[in-house]
Amino acid sequence: MKTLSTIDFKDKKAVIRVDFNVPLDDNFNVTDTTRIEAAKPTIDKILNDGGSVILMSHLGRPKGKEEKYSLKHIVAKTSEILGKEVKFVDDCIGEAVEKAAADLKPGEILLLENLRFYDEETAGDEDFAKKLASLGDVYVNDAFGTAHRAHASTTIIAKFFPQNKVFGALLAKEIESLNKVLKDSEKPVTAVLGGSKVSSKITVIENILDKVDHLIIGGGMTFTFIKAQGGKIGDSICEDDKQELALEILEKAKAKNVQIHLPVDVIAADGFKNDANTQVTPVDAIPDGWQGLDAGPKSLENFKEVILASRTILWNGPLGVFEMESFAKGTIALGEYIGEATEKGAFSLVGGGDSVAAVKQFGLEPKMSYVSTGGGAMLEMLEGKTLPGIAAIQE
Repeated sequence: MKTLSTIDFKDKKAVIRVDFNVPLDDNFNVTDTTRIEAAKPTIDKILNDGGSVILMSHLGRPKGKEEKYSLKHIVAKTSEILGKEVKFVDDCIGEAVEKAAADLKPGEILLLENLRFYDEETAGDEDFAKKLASLGDVYVNDAFGTAHRAHASTTIIAKFFPQNKVFGALLAKEIESLNKVLKDSEKPVTAVLGGSKVSSKITVIENILDKVDHLIIGGGMTFTFIKAQGGKIGDSICEDDKQELALEILEKAKAKNVQIHLPVDVIAADGFKNDANTQVTPVDAIPDGWQGLDAGPKSLENFKEVILASRTILWNGPLGVFEMESFAKGTIALGEYIGEATEKGAFSLVGGGDSVAAVKQFGLEPKMSYVSTGGGAMLEMLEGKTLPGIAAIQE
C-alpha cells in the first residue's frame, strides 16, 4: 500500500483531498469536529517532514456558489484543531489560487474553497482535475467518505501524479481495518447487520457470507425474515417484495455453515413514538396494531453469547429505533457487548451512518477497535466493490 511513509515531503507541496464535510449550526459553528481531527495525523506528518499542505474538500451539496456552504466557516476551527494558522483562498482554481499555492512556505497550510462550487468536480472533469493537480508536487487522498465517487479531486487528479500519489493515514487505516474483517480475520467472525431495509443490505450480506461464521440480523429488516417464515409481525415495518429473498439468504447461509441469529423477542409499541405503550412479545407473535421497535431481553442474551465468543466483529446498523430513548436499549446493550469482546482481544469495526451515530451518542466509541468515517464508501467495500478513489492510488 502506498502510504505517507514512502515519501519524504521536505520542501514539497502536498495537495490533500480531505473530507471536511462537517455539520454546521445556524451560526456556522462546527458541531462535530471528528473529520477534521481524523485528518490531523496526515497533515502533521507532512509539516514535520518540512513540507506544506494544500487542503481541498467539499461541504454539503451546493447549487453553484452558495455562501452558506463556504469552507471559510471552518477555518477558525480547523486552525484550532491543527494548532496552526490555516490560510484560506476563496476559490479552488484560478490565478488567486495558483498564487496562494506558489507563495506557500514549508510548514504552512492552505485551505481551498468548496470544490463542489464547480460542477466539474462531481462530473470528474479532467481539465478541472489538472488545474487542482498543478498546485502541488504530491497528491494525498485522505478522504474515505468520498472514495467511492469518481470525482475530479478523489480519482481523476491521481492521473497527474503517476509516481507521487499516496494514501493518507486515515484512508490507509480504513482500508486496513476493512481488510481485517474481509481478508485477514481471526475466527470466529461475526457480522451484525441492522437497520430498516433488507434491500439496502442484500449485496453486503451476499458478499460477507463467505467470510463470517455468525450473522446477527436486527432492526427493522428482522420482520421481513420473520414474516417470510410465517411469523405474525403486527404493524412492524416489512418489505413484502423481499420475503422470497430473505428465505434465499437463510438457505445460502445454511449451505455455507453460517449461523444466522434473528431476534426471538422484541419490545413492541402501539405507536411509533417514545411515549407509546410497550410490551415484550415473541418476534413471530406481535399483536395487530403493535410494531416491534427494539430487540427484546432474550434476544439480547442470545446476541451477547455470540459476540463474547467472537474474535472479529463487524457492526453495521442499529438494533432498534435508538433515536427514541424507549427503544435504544438494544443498540446500547449491543455496543456494550462488542466493547467487552474488544477489551478481551477481539477486533471490532463499526461503520455506516446510524451505527456510528449510535456509538458516538452513547459514548461507546472508545470501546471499539475502529469506527469508520465513511458510510457509503464502507458499504461499497463490504459489497466487494473496488472504490475508484482507492484504485486511482494503487494504479
